[in-house]
Amino acid sequence: MPVKMLAPADEAYNYPLLIKQLLLSSQRYAGDNEIVGGNNGKRYSYAEFNERVQRLANVLTEAGVKQGDTVAVLDWDTPRYLECFFAIPMIGAVLHTVNVRLPPEQVVYTMNHAEDDLVLVHDDFLPLIAKVKDDLKTVKGYIQLSDADAPPEAPLDTIGDYEGLLAAAMTEFDFPDFDENAIATTFYTTGTTGSPKGVFFSHRQLVLHTMALAATTSMNDNMQLLQSSSVYMPITPMFHVHAWGVPYVATMMGLKQVYPGRYEPAMLLKLYMTEKVTFSHCVPTILQMILSSEKASTIDFSGWQVLIGGSALTQGLARSALDRGIQVYTGYGMSETCPLLSTSWLPLDAADLELDEQVQLRTKAGRPVPLVNMRIIDNKGRFVKHNGEDMGEVVVRAPWLTQSYLKEPEKGNELWENGWLHTGDVGTIDSSYTLEIRDRIKDVIKTGGEWVSSLDIENLISKHPDVELTAVVGLPDDEWGERPHAMVTVRAGAQVDHETIAEHLQQYVKDGAIEKWAIPDTVTVVDEIPRTSVGKIDKKVIRQQIKS
Repeated sequence: MPVKMLAPADEAYNYPLLIKQLLLSSQRYAGDNEIVGGNNGKRYSYAEFNERVQRLANVLTEAGVKQGDTVAVLDWDTPRYLECFFAIPMIGAVLHTVNVRLPPEQVVYTMNHAEDDLVLVHDDFLPLIAKVKDDLKTVKGYIQLSDADAPPEAPLDTIGDYEGLLAAAMTEFDFPDFDENAIATTFYTTGTTGSPKGVFFSHRQLVLHTMALAATTSMNDNMQLLQSSSVYMPITPMFHVHAWGVPYVATMMGLKQVYPGRYEPAMLLKLYMTEKVTFSHCVPTILQMILSSEKASTIDFSGWQVLIGGSALTQGLARSALDRGIQVYTGYGMSETCPLLSTSWLPLDAADLELDEQVQLRTKAGRPVPLVNMRIIDNKGRFVKHNGEDMGEVVVRAPWLTQSYLKEPEKGNELWENGWLHTGDVGTIDSSYTLEIRDRIKDVIKTGGEWVSSLDIENLISKHPDVELTAVVGLPDDEWGERPHAMVTVRAGAQVDHETIAEHLQQYVKDGAIEKWAIPDTVTVVDEIPRTSVGKIDKKVIRQQIKS
């Protein structure tokens, strides 16, 4: 029997889920809250921010940007970037958040592949763009972004500087309605092989992700991340999955927001203290960078809540953060998922739990957020039981997942095999719906016919008091197939070697947590563990370095 459909009234308004709707409520709740730029010390009320978004829309249309065009942004984390998050998609154009940490040839590739029409570029990246501008096939103009009151002379022709253009623009813009399935944003995710792949999200997807994220960050009594009194500072680049989508939530709620510019430990800590930041999000390596900075030793971090994602949060790092007063939680997702899929879930009696129990809860990928359907499948594509033991690949469905890769439908079909998005992660789900990621499929180590999780070994190594960060990879071995090898950074003045780590891991062999063959064959102590352009641990580079 067909579902019942009722015709709407002739005059009914078909409300499209557009990013402009998120901006509607921003001034209602903001009060005296400000949007602060750590890059230049400027502060904007929400009324000023809304006006600047409208001015930017006028600047863009005056520059010839039309619906369907693509506007690229190369900037640090600034209030200016937040204005682009809204103005560009709200006029019907596509926001391309360019990964400024990619090699020049990949920056050129992504800009050509996205067919960028207009480029907004910070002073720091103007030399790069000036050098490669003849290789950019579709770009028709540039706007200079500068933190200086008097912008330096640009090394290429521009339409003008951002602040000067905004100052001369009209203060009102009538943002149009259009199809909510129109593409709003695109950016590129890098893998271990091949060129970066473009992912893209519609207005509808971003609005639904925003609503789910808003609910998730306030629905758990022991994880009240975003409330009217919260002060938000991202420490995840705005070019990476829209800073995990949190700026859209913070703006919709009218929260005080602090944008630090380029990530420097001293500036991050200064802003944390002076602006009284309560919530941030970052990858584990950034958290470790903050905790190990010299200035951090004198700071009281109680009251700071930090959501960790991008890479696994080890139990050792979680314990270090908790010891310093930082309430850490895990968020799980990927570029293709906008990104949020699940977060830590703490029970009502969490404060009464022993520290070890809290650490275990905080480091798991947690429970799926509202509207996410998450399952585990075996190597034959069959669903496995949610018993916390049966492992398989994590597959998901949600209304905000990228529907394909830009101009690469064959790769999109691989991503969406059998109608589920395949994450490439191996995990378990228990009876309480809690997800635990055991490893990336490509990072599981097969040694002597047994599967060993690199994440499990990293977790145990991280518990050594002298270890700051660790990464474990598998390398080919003629006898065993693969053997684990570890790379670590250690605390200042500490002496750590293979014997130290092997002895430390023996206690877990005795306890039955790991088998003896899981102990790494080598331990390489380094000053810094290689990271990707978005701050994740780069195991591809680590394998190359250990081999050499």
